[in-house]
Amino acid sequence: MARPKSASHELKRDEILDIAAQCFADASYPATSMNTIATAGGTSKARLYHYYDSKEAILFDLLDRYTQRLLALIGESQAVAERGNLDDRASLHALIKRFLQEYETSATRHVALLSDTKFLGEEQRTLIVSRQRDIVAAFTRFLKRAYPDRLTTSNQTAITMMLFGMINWTFTWLRPAGALSYEAFADEVIRLLENGLIGVRT
Repeated sequence: MARPKSASHELKRDEILDIAAQCFADASYPATSMNTIATAGGTSKARLYHYYDSKEAILFDLLDRYTQRLLALIGESQAVAERGNLDDRASLHALIKRFLQEYETSATRHVALLSDTKFLGEEQRTLIVSRQRDIVAAFTRFLKRAYPDRLTTSNQTAITMMLFGMINWTFTWLRPAGALSYEAFADEVIRLLENGLIGVRT
């Protein structure tokens, strides 16, 4: 029977994933080697191989943990909404705010999810893509409950992807120390959903 991994072992894995995500974001996944990650982490390649046997293993663990985290946020948001007796629109708004809070601190992991999933092996890629679809489906459910008269079977995918289009690419332009905070941007997204561009001006 294999011994359980120690807390320090898991902490080191987390550190490696943070470093690897930054390397992938800076130089691209194909251009990053195990030696690149080891050097960035101030360790040896041999030491890195103690934790992961390949660059692909690092990428999968990174995306596996991140997609599980995003799915957990959906469950947490639903639980908070139920405890707070929030109505359906307020529940959706809370979910949007929670995801943008996560995106603010997970930009490099999000880059990997959007850009590097294609580099995984077929079985691992299928798992990650399936979780991405589960996340999209959950947002569609929140949207349908929030705007039952607006979403139909013919437009629900388009509206869901419009929402993701607004929030998913913030890592390319929205800076935590910039003029617009992630929290303020979440409010703008919600205002746009509620009122449209004309409503924002009134």
